[in-house]
Amino acid sequence: MIGQERVNDRIIRLYAIDNSYIITTQDADFYEMSLIQGQSPKNVWLKMGNQSKAATIKTLQNNQQAIEQALIIDSKACIEIV
Repeated sequence: MIGQERVNDRIIRLYAIDNSYIITTQDADFYEMSLIQGQSPKNVWLKMGNQSKAATIKTLQNNQQAIEQALIIDSKACIEIV
């Protein structure tokens, strides 16, 4: 939800579930919610500290194959990118 950085995490989670989106985040909130409320939606957890948008996009592009393998092919709930 680009441009919606201040939306409540629960609303983002529900939106992702309703639209079959994968959440990309830099914090543990969505992973922790999945432990309490159930597994969906899937998450890409970026553990790389604050980076520019360009660096974040490059990291996602560089890890695209691993993300697809873990979340789509292997049906994992979360992948951590360090």
